[in-house]
Amino acid sequence: MPEVDDWRAALADTGELTAPITERILAEHGDRGQRAIEAASEGRVKQYNDFTVVVGHEDEYIVEEGNCNCQDSQYNLDHDESCWHAIATDIAERVGEVDHHDMFYSEVRDFL
Repeated sequence: MPEVDDWRAALADTGELTAPITERILAEHGDRGQRAIEAASEGRVKQYNDFTVVVGHEDEYIVEEGNCNCQDSQYNLDHDESCWHAIATDIAERVGEVDHHDMFYSEVRDFL
Protein backbone atom coordinates (compact mmCIF):
# COMPACT_ATOMS: atom_id res chain seq x y z
CA MET A 1 0.00 0.00 0.00
CA PRO A 2 1.31 3.53 -0.74
CA GLU A 3 2.58 5.77 2.05
CA VAL A 4 -0.25 7.12 4.17
CA ASP A 5 1.21 10.60 3.53
CA ASP A 6 -0.04 10.35 -0.06
CA TRP A 7 -3.75 9.96 0.63
CA ARG A 8 -4.73 10.19 -3.05
CA ALA A 9 -2.53 7.23 -4.00
CA ALA A 10 -3.64 5.27 -0.94
CA LEU A 11 -7.28 5.98 -1.75
CA ALA A 12 -6.82 4.95 -5.38
CA ASP A 13 -5.17 1.73 -4.19
CA THR A 14 -7.82 0.78 -1.62
CA GLY A 15 -10.87 2.30 -3.30
CA GLU A 16 -12.36 3.14 0.08
CA LEU A 17 -12.07 5.72 2.83
CA THR A 18 -10.28 3.79 5.55
CA ALA A 19 -9.67 5.34 8.96
CA PRO A 20 -5.95 6.07 8.27
CA ILE A 21 -6.77 7.70 4.91
CA THR A 22 -9.55 9.75 6.47
CA GLU A 23 -7.19 10.87 9.26
CA ARG A 24 -4.59 11.92 6.69
CA ILE A 25 -7.11 13.93 4.67
CA LEU A 26 -8.26 15.68 7.83
CA ALA A 27 -4.69 16.32 9.01
CA GLU A 28 -3.72 17.80 5.65
CA HIS A 29 -6.89 19.74 4.83
CA GLY A 30 -8.75 20.30 8.13
CA ASP A 31 -12.28 21.64 7.69
CA ARG A 32 -11.93 21.58 3.89
CA GLY A 33 -11.15 17.87 4.11
CA GLN A 34 -14.16 17.23 6.34
CA ARG A 35 -16.50 19.06 3.96
CA ALA A 36 -14.98 17.16 1.02
CA ILE A 37 -15.49 13.77 2.68
CA GLU A 38 -19.10 14.67 3.43
CA ALA A 39 -19.79 15.84 -0.14
CA ALA A 40 -18.23 12.73 -1.69
CA SER A 41 -20.08 10.36 0.64
CA GLU A 42 -23.38 12.19 0.08
CA GLY A 43 -23.16 11.84 -3.73
CA ARG A 44 -22.71 15.55 -4.35
CA VAL A 45 -19.94 15.08 -6.95
CA LYS A 46 -21.60 14.94 -10.35
CA GLN A 47 -19.92 14.20 -13.67
CA TYR A 48 -21.54 15.66 -16.77
CA ASN A 49 -20.31 15.35 -20.36
CA ASP A 50 -18.58 18.73 -20.12
CA PHE A 51 -17.78 19.31 -16.43
CA THR A 52 -17.49 17.80 -12.99
CA VAL A 53 -19.70 19.71 -10.57
CA VAL A 54 -19.76 19.66 -6.78
CA VAL A 55 -23.04 20.64 -5.20
CA GLY A 56 -22.45 22.97 -2.28
CA HIS A 57 -24.99 24.28 0.20
CA GLU A 58 -25.50 27.54 -1.69
CA ASP A 59 -24.34 26.89 -5.25
CA GLU A 60 -22.75 24.37 -7.61
CA TYR A 61 -19.05 24.59 -8.38
CA ILE A 62 -17.24 23.46 -11.51
CA VAL A 63 -14.03 21.48 -11.00
CA GLU A 64 -11.72 20.92 -13.97
CA GLU A 65 -8.30 19.29 -13.68
CA GLY A 66 -8.08 20.09 -9.97
CA ASN A 67 -9.13 23.72 -10.42
CA CYS A 68 -12.41 25.11 -9.13
CA ASN A 69 -14.40 28.23 -9.88
CA CYS A 70 -15.27 28.90 -6.21
CA GLN A 71 -14.18 32.08 -4.45
CA ASP A 72 -12.11 30.13 -1.91
CA SER A 73 -10.01 28.66 -4.71
CA GLN A 74 -9.70 31.94 -6.58
CA TYR A 75 -8.90 34.25 -3.65
CA ASN A 76 -7.86 32.38 -0.51
CA LEU A 77 -5.65 29.47 -1.52
CA ASP A 78 -2.07 29.19 -2.66
CA HIS A 79 -1.38 27.52 -6.00
CA ASP A 80 -0.58 24.15 -4.36
CA GLU A 81 -3.68 24.10 -2.10
CA SER A 82 -7.11 22.71 -2.96
CA CYS A 83 -10.61 23.88 -2.06
CA TRP A 84 -13.02 21.35 -0.61
CA HIS A 85 -14.78 20.97 -3.97
CA ALA A 86 -11.57 19.79 -5.67
CA ILE A 87 -10.74 17.51 -2.73
CA ALA A 88 -14.26 16.04 -2.87
CA THR A 89 -13.79 15.34 -6.57
CA ASP A 90 -10.48 13.57 -5.89
CA ILE A 91 -12.10 11.45 -3.19
CA ALA A 92 -15.25 10.59 -5.16
CA GLU A 93 -13.28 9.60 -8.26
CA ARG A 94 -11.06 7.23 -6.27
CA VAL A 95 -13.87 5.51 -4.36
CA GLY A 96 -16.34 5.27 -7.24
CA GLU A 97 -18.81 7.76 -5.77
CA VAL A 98 -19.13 10.11 -8.74
CA ASP A 99 -22.73 10.54 -9.86
CA HIS A 100 -22.56 10.30 -13.68
CA HIS A 101 -25.05 12.15 -15.90
CA ASP A 102 -25.13 11.62 -19.65
CA MET A 103 -25.92 15.24 -20.44
CA PHE A 104 -24.13 18.55 -20.63
CA TYR A 105 -24.01 20.65 -17.48
CA SER A 106 -24.05 23.79 -19.58
CA GLU A 107 -27.56 22.74 -20.73
CA VAL A 108 -28.71 21.81 -17.23
CA ARG A 109 -27.35 25.06 -15.78
CA ASP A 110 -29.63 27.07 -18.07
CA PHE A 111 -32.63 25.64 -16.20
CA LEU A 112 -31.33 26.47 -12.71
